[in-house]
Amino acid sequence: MGVSFYMTLDKQIRLAAFNWLSDQVEKHGDVLNRDKLRQGFEFKGTRIPLVSPQGIFKPKQLDLPLTITTSPKGPYKDSFDENDFLLYKYRGTNPMHRDNIGLRKCMQKEIPLIYFHGVVPSKYLAVWPVYIIGDNPNTLTFKVAADNQYEIEYDENKLKEENNYRRAYITSTVKRRLHQRGFRERVMAAYQSQCAFCQLKHAELLDAAHIIPDNEDKGVPSVNNGLALCKIHHAAFDQHIIGVSPDYQIKVKDNVLREKDGPMLKHGIQELQDQKLILPKSKKAWPKQEFLEVRYQEFQNT
Repeated sequence: MGVSFYMTLDKQIRLAAFNWLSDQVEKHGDVLNRDKLRQGFEFKGTRIPLVSPQGIFKPKQLDLPLTITTSPKGPYKDSFDENDFLLYKYRGTNPMHRDNIGLRKCMQKEIPLIYFHGVVPSKYLAVWPVYIIGDNPNTLTFKVAADNQYEIEYDENKLKEENNYRRAYITSTVKRRLHQRGFRERVMAAYQSQCAFCQLKHAELLDAAHIIPDNEDKGVPSVNNGLALCKIHHAAFDQHIIGVSPDYQIKVKDNVLREKDGPMLKHGIQELQDQKLILPKSKKAWPKQEFLEVRYQEFQNT
C-alpha cells in the first residue's frame, strides 16, 4: 500500500465518519448513545465502529487513531487548562505505548480526530474535528483543541497563530457545551424524563431548567439546582409566572390566576396552583431548598 493511497483511504474514512456523525446529530442531537457509536457506520461494505473499551481508538482499517473518549466514570481524569484547551490523559504511564504514539503522529501530521465526552453513563457528547496540538510526557497528557467543522482541510496560507486563536475560542465553547449537556442529562435521568410540573414524558419537549440561573454565582450545574420542565412550563418558570416554594409547592401568579383565556391557561397553568412538585425518587437529587428560597423570593417580588 503506497503512501498516497493510504492517505486517500485515511481521509475517506475520516470524512465518512464526520458525515455520519453530522447525520446522527441532526436526527438525535449531539449527545449520542454508546451502543450507536459502538455499532458505527458502514464504509464500502465494512462496518467501522467509533468507540471501544479503550479511550484511544483505532479501527482496523486505519493506521492511526480515529477517536478519543472520556468516560464519565473512567480511570482517567481529563481536564481543561487555563486557556480552555482539553488535557487528555495518555493511555497508561508509558509515553511509548502504541496508542500514545498514534496520537503523537496525529499531532505531527495535523490529522483530525473525533472526541467523545461521556456526560452520563452510556451517553457521549460528540465533538469533531479535534486536533492534538501539544504533548507533555511529564504530565502524561496531550493538549487537544476543537476546530470548526468547515476547517477540516488544513490551509497552509493561514497563520498558525490565527489557527490557535480560532481553536481556543471554539474549544472554550465546547467546554460550555459539556457543562450544559451534562447538566441536562443528569437532570433528565433524575426526573425520569418527565416534567416536574405536569408529568409530560416527551423528551424532545423537555428542558433542564436552572433554579438559580447559570449566569449567577450560585447557578451551579448540579441536579439540586435543576428541574425537568416541558418547554411551556420552563418559559413560565423563567418569566416568574409560576414559582416553586421551598416546601415544593407550585404557585401561580395571582393576576394569572384571575385571567380568563383558553383551555391551555386553565389546565396547563392555573390548575397547577398548590400542586406538589414531582420530585426525583432519590432524595439526593431533590432541589436544594435554599436555591428554591432564593428563586421563590424573586417570584414573589416580580
